[in-house]
Amino acid sequence: MSALVTSTERLQRLLALVPYVVSRQSVGLAETAAAFGVSQRELVDDLNLLWCVELRAPDPYCPIDLSYEGGEIVVSQAESIARPLRLAVDEAAALLVALRMLAEVPGQQDRSALGRLIAKLEAAAGEAASVSAQVAVQVDSNNDGGYTDQIRDALDRGRRVHLTYYVPGRDEATERDVDPMRVLVADGRPYLEGWCLRAEGMRLFRLDRVLALKVLDVPSSPPPDAQPVDVDTGLFHPSSDDIQVELELSAEGRWVAEYYLCESITDLTDGRLRVVLRTPDTGWVRRLALRLGEDGRVLAPSSLVDEIREAAMAALAQYAVL
Repeated sequence: MSALVTSTERLQRLLALVPYVVSRQSVGLAETAAAFGVSQRELVDDLNLLWCVELRAPDPYCPIDLSYEGGEIVVSQAESIARPLRLAVDEAAALLVALRMLAEVPGQQDRSALGRLIAKLEAAAGEAASVSAQVAVQVDSNNDGGYTDQIRDALDRGRRVHLTYYVPGRDEATERDVDPMRVLVADGRPYLEGWCLRAEGMRLFRLDRVLALKVLDVPSSPPPDAQPVDVDTGLFHPSSDDIQVELELSAEGRWVAEYYLCESITDLTDGRLRVVLRTPDTGWVRRLALRLGEDGRVLAPSSLVDEIREAAMAALAQYAVL
């Protein structure tokens, strides 16, 4: 069993690898592999890929020169890629626009820190600052369900809230008490994060799916070990109570392992993969299997396999009618 390394992850490692070696002039294979958390074989594969990289400085089409004979890595003629990365005008402008949007998000505790950061970035960004200043940033309050003020009040006074929350996967409205901890924007949508007493765990609630909200006259008291979700690794994480699904993917279907969070990934022959993931709702897996066709098939659970087979036969029957 092996972890799948995405092309993005490998690119990030290559971009960090060259400055790491150049700054040390010469460094051992074993030490470098340990620093990047890869095997020496994987590191050698990366180094062999660097042979194919051509830079346009100092001369056009100048290949990186490297060697790793004797277990010591030496890289030269890599001045462009060895320099610290700098933001281009469009990148700096996009970052400034994003920071201004973040400053408009309700529930921010320290807007002064954001203001100082924006000011410093504007001073260093030059042209990008003038470009980003032409973009007006306004957070749409229509997709917060109109509950922002109540949530801010609950956060300020340390009060529990009662939610009527719509769960689209089950097409039902649920009642739950929540100790709110913060409001955040992820993937362009506002969320309330807090300790859900019903689930006895941290949960994220999309505000446009809140059907009703009431601030209770009960102190908010999340457990001391309750920690905010790290949204940088994705909004949602599988639970041990979720259904375990096993799929086999062809070489053309490997993208599934990069796009969806997998519990385990196993390399097979001919570029195929066997992946295991967990989900509370298998409906989307059924749709995914029909979409993949011959590029993927569900192996387990057997009940889901039967559902997919029936759905595929029903779809084929429609063609016979036509």
